[in-house]
Amino acid sequence: RDQRPAMDLYYQQAAPAARRPWAKEEDKAFEAALVTLPDQAPDRWERVAARLPGRTPQEAWEHYQALVADVDLIERGAPRGEERRRGIPWSEEEHKLFLDGLEKYGRGDWRNISRFAVRSRTPTQVASHAQKYFIRQANAATRDSKRKSIHDITTP
Repeated sequence: RDQRPAMDLYYQQAAPAARRPWAKEEDKAFEAALVTLPDQAPDRWERVAARLPGRTPQEAWEHYQALVADVDLIERGAPRGEERRRGIPWSEEEHKLFLDGLEKYGRGDWRNISRFAVRSRTPTQVASHAQKYFIRQANAATRDSKRKSIHDITTP
């Protein structure tokens, strides 16, 4: 009996945190498979996964989608020569989305917070915002008459 549909359903519903991270060797094999297999092949992800022991076609496809999103972020966020400008302050809405993402993905998962919660910011911007936020929270006890900050908002 073919159990692949059941496994595919499992991997579609499994939480991303439950999946194991990709090793460098897997990334290299994955990239090599992408180069050799045509984009339009109907069974492309099955063939890619066949070259990656322990990986499913669903995981291969999701890994590809994550890489495409990363490249897109790099291309959108890359400064061009002298066009680089100072950062735009975070809005209250972005900060609340950050807090939602922090609750959902945890401290340190800036890529997923950027990708799925605060889509208007890069992972580096999210990490920088988090650093300022956590410093502000740690110093909250000594803060008496300091000016207000967006980092004072602690609930989404």
